[in-house]
Amino acid sequence: MRKIIVLSMISLDGIMQGPGGPGEDTSGGFKLGGWTVPFFDEEYGKVLAKQMQPADYLLGRKTFEIFENYWPEHGDFWPGINSGTKYVLSGSRDQSSWQNSIFLKDIAEIKKLKQTGGHDLHVYGSSELIQLLLEHDVADELWLKIYPVTLGQGKKLFGKGTFPGTFKVTESTITPSGVIIINYKRAGELVTGTVEL
Repeated sequence: MRKIIVLSMISLDGIMQGPGGPGEDTSGGFKLGGWTVPFFDEEYGKVLAKQMQPADYLLGRKTFEIFENYWPEHGDFWPGINSGTKYVLSGSRDQSSWQNSIFLKDIAEIKKLKQTGGHDLHVYGSSELIQLLLEHDVADELWLKIYPVTLGQGKKLFGKGTFPGTFKVTESTITPSGVIIINYKRAGELVTGTVEL
């Protein structure tokens, strides 16, 4: 069985939109694209290189189209992105000229894919897909990069429908520029209690 791993860059107020550049995702009038760039440093680069090792990918259509227009010509920076299988959740597309692209229609197909053998599935961007995965409790790990900024607007990592649960920290570091890089693994159901004073 494959793991589904969500890799996301987020601000302190939970925004994940447009981290890489001004024109990356301007939907909803978002004008703060590229907010992660000033925080890149050597330590961050080492973690990024480790996380970008060959895998298979589970993407929403919008993120796929951003990737599809860029990575085929820049694969030397990201080993395996072109040869890895890209599984794309889309209700409007069913084919692409980008090699190894397979289109899925719904969460049932994602659940079936998760039960197959092969590389773990890395999820980048894809805010709507992430909401679906969290709602159906099929995200096994969250690899987060939390930046010391607040943005005040934009798409959030956690939205309505997130399935209640607990996670265990499996790895963490803080870069010299202040980015908290932390990996969480799904640990079970949410447990509540009462604080006795």
